[in-house]
Formats: sequence, C-alpha cells, structure tokens
Amino acid sequence: MSTQIDNERMMRYDANKKSALLAYILWFFLGFFGLHRMYLGRVGSGVAMLLLHGLSWLTYVILIGWVGFAILGLWWLIDALLIPGMARDYNNRLVDQLTR
Repeated sequence: MSTQIDNERMMRYDANKKSALLAYILWFFLGFFGLHRMYLGRVGSGVAMLLLHGLSWLTYVILIGWVGFAILGLWWLIDALLIPGMARDYNNRLVDQLTR
C-alpha cells in the first residue's frame, strides 16, 4: 500500500513540476510580459511586470515610459539568474504539498 501511495505521489509530481528550460524559453521570448514568473507560480510579480510593460508603452511618447522599459530590462536580466532557484522553490513546495 505504501509503495502505491508513493507511486501516485511521484506521478502527481511529474505531472505538475515546472521545468527551468521551459521557464527560460518563456523568459527569452515573452519575459517582458512576466509569463515566465507566472509559469513558476509567482503570479503577483508576473502581473506587475505585465502592468509595467503596458504602462511603459502608454507613456513612452512623453518619455516616462523609457524609465519603465529600463526597469523591465534590468528585471528581465536579473531573472535570468533567478529562474533555476524559482523553479526549484516551486518544485520543493509541490513536494511538500504532496507529502501532507
């Protein structure tokens, strides 16, 4: 019975774990929209990136938007270093949820 439960947990983990490779692909192509953060379970900061991107486009004509784009660019570059840790944290939280 114990091995059956363990097998079920492993199957659930494999079905729900997040891939750092996929997160990097999302980061590279759609990173300015925050989709890589949303994929890794960080929905709040992903929405913040999305809103900052939209506000930057709305205000770029009056030069304020360029500051938003600069912030997004820096955030995007820093996320390149943070993605492995975010994926690991998500997967560790998933393991904790499955073992309860």
